[in-house]
Order: sequence, then structure tokens, then C-alpha cells
Amino acid sequence: MEDQKNLEAIMGLIMYGGNAKSDAMEAIAAAKEGKFDEADQKIADAEASLVEAHHSQTGLLTQEAQGNHMEVTLLTVHSQDHLMTAIAFTDLAKEIIALYRRLDEK
Repeated sequence: MEDQKNLEAIMGLIMYGGNAKSDAMEAIAAAKEGKFDEADQKIADAEASLVEAHHSQTGLLTQEAQGNHMEVTLLTVHSQDHLMTAIAFTDLAKEIIALYRRLDEK
């Protein structure tokens, strides 16, 4: 049962991280077209996915802190990589959108 919970948390990290990255990419594309309301919504969606990913990660960290050590597999590492990439990509997307806004104001 414990392994199933861990697998669900790992898959949550991958899924929500992937959703966040996709939404951030769509936000950049919207800003490039001058659709800033859409870009803002896509960033909000990305951030909501990141919150969900963090919930999955917190579950894993809580288990570890309680002494329930889990085997670190390639899938586990992949899920953490997905999350960190999504966070970095979302942060960078916000900066790119801000640049598009400045260009649009001119």
C-alpha cells in the first residue's frame, strides 16, 4: 500500500509538473501575440499546477521525515526533475511575458 501511495505521488509530480510547463509555454505564446489576459490566465494555471505538484512532493517528504524511507528509483528522480524544470520554466515565462508587455507599450 505504501508503494502505491508513493507511486501516486511520483506520478502526480510528473503530471502536474508537465501541466505547469505546458501552461507556461502557452502563456509565452499568448503574450507574443499580445494576448496578455490569456497569458496571465495560463501563468495562473501553471502556478496552480505547481501547488498541486508541491502537495505530492510534501507527501513524499513527510513519509521520509517520519522514517519511512523509500527506494529512490529513476522514476522518482525523473519526477523531481520534472518539478524543478516546471518551476524554472514558469519563472522564466513570467519574465518573458513582462518583456513582451514592455514591447507592447511602446
